[in-house]
Amino acid sequence: MSDKKPKPTGAEMAESLVRILQVEQVEENFFRGIATPGGRGRSFGGQVIGQALRAANMTVDAERPVHSLHGYFMRPGDATQPVLYQVERDRDGGSFTTRRVVAIQNGKPILNLAASFQGAEPGLSHQDEMPDVPPPEEVKTELELAADMQGELPEMFVKWLNMPKPVEMRPITLRPPFTREKGSHKQSMWMRVTGNIGDDMALHRAALAFTSDYGLLSTATVGHAKTFVDPDMQFASLDHAVWFHDDFRIDEWLLYEMDSPWAGGARGLNRGRIFTRDGRMVANVAQEGLIRQITPKEG
Repeated sequence: MSDKKPKPTGAEMAESLVRILQVEQVEENFFRGIATPGGRGRSFGGQVIGQALRAANMTVDAERPVHSLHGYFMRPGDATQPVLYQVERDRDGGSFTTRRVVAIQNGKPILNLAASFQGAEPGLSHQDEMPDVPPPEEVKTELELAADMQGELPEMFVKWLNMPKPVEMRPITLRPPFTREKGSHKQSMWMRVTGNIGDDMALHRAALAFTSDYGLLSTATVGHAKTFVDPDMQFASLDHAVWFHDDFRIDEWLLYEMDSPWAGGARGLNRGRIFTRDGRMVANVAQEGLIRQITPKEG
């Protein structure tokens, strides 16, 4: 009889994401986010961003959804420990609300985040057209791609793929290590949370902030045929920005189209556009990250 635990279902992983994104008020303007369940090593940057946004949300009128956030990562977080969030209520104006959030672990800041909130208003409207891509049903998941390439992928990458995640990703363009061909500095994928997370649009925006950190940094290295599991590469997110344009559901398919217009000085700039399946652009993302070439450790 096997002692191996069954993998959690998609619905269970979605429930786990909702728990991760909840923060508890511990004092006026202070909130606490839970540690990553079963986590180890560094915190996932998207989790800290998502929790920080939820903390800011709890000090803002629900009629004013977040329209932009900008965060700077200052220190690596510890995935095994909770995070304290201190919210500064900078301004409650007639149309906009602004908040600053500091994420703290062991008495030191690990993230600074600024967020702006605005109520619905009419105005001029335009958007980029959604790229013409195959529907998600015709695109394999990364796990399915890995099964097709059994024995050809780095063991560390396969282990990462097999870790249960609350987000399903179906890459339209292959990234390393699925291919080692050098090409364009672009990638795109379909993504969605693996189960229903309810109808709270503020939660869906926080979940998108969480999800938008998946794969974005690697856009700066896909054209160089390098990946985060390569022993001669060091990766870290330096900052992260999201602009929210309209409501959406993160538990329905979204197209994440990414490109990297520049890299140099051990840094890479990455951009992302996010569309609903029916073609609405609902968010834009930007991130600069560390992409440092290093000497691999021996042994």
